[in-house]
Amino acid sequence: MSSSNSKVKYVRRLQNERRFRSRERAFVVEGSRWLSEIDRESLSPRQLFFTEYWAGLQGHSDILQQFDAPRQAVSDAVMKEMSSMKTPPGILAVLPMQERPFPTPLTFLLILDGIQTPGNMGTMLRTAAAAGVDGVALAPGCVDPYNPKVVRGSMGALLRLPVHQLSWAALMELTDELAVWTATVDGERPYTAVDWTQPAALIIGSEAHGAGHAARRLADGSITIPMHTATESLNAAMAAGIILFEAKRRRNLHQD
Repeated sequence: MSSSNSKVKYVRRLQNERRFRSRERAFVVEGSRWLSEIDRESLSPRQLFFTEYWAGLQGHSDILQQFDAPRQAVSDAVMKEMSSMKTPPGILAVLPMQERPFPTPLTFLLILDGIQTPGNMGTMLRTAAAAGVDGVALAPGCVDPYNPKVVRGSMGALLRLPVHQLSWAALMELTDELAVWTATVDGERPYTAVDWTQPAALIIGSEAHGAGHAARRLADGSITIPMHTATESLNAAMAAGIILFEAKRRRNLHQD
């Protein structure tokens, strides 16, 4: 198979083009770790591509046999053409996008507003899954959750969490029964002063602009993370992690 093969071009377009991913309802994952996630979630890849070197490593041929999907061995050069990574791991899969619905009733939702940095979004998806949120809603202006860098950063959370891109009107309807808090530098109260045992949503805005006007209109109030005076602000993913795990701690205590 050469780099001009239609399958290779198809994978490259999935890696590089948001609209193409959306149209095809498909995205790409890379690396052996993802195969374990795919198997755990009982997902069916549309296609698997691997190098002979990867397939020859101990246990890898058995891994391939777990999936009832078309498989294609490719050269190292072709894998490099298809991969989004500087050092390709030797295996990639084309997966269908999941339409996992939010649970009802919602009790704990993370809303991302204007998050454009793929690494930040990937980290926040991973953190949200670890903190036990019901799902993640992406407001208009966010980076595509199926961007290769987001996918890598999520470390499998993208397969385990309901993640939906929604309009502000849809978000208003979705959060009608939730207390909505937006994290800001100048919030009205510290994040520890919120009753996280009640159904709630947390809005995290971008580092450059914070929560936008639509997010502030949606919110019932604003919260902040008290910091040493010499510190200007926190990375958005770090701020999300601090608040989400405080909410998780409080909810766990309430359940006990």
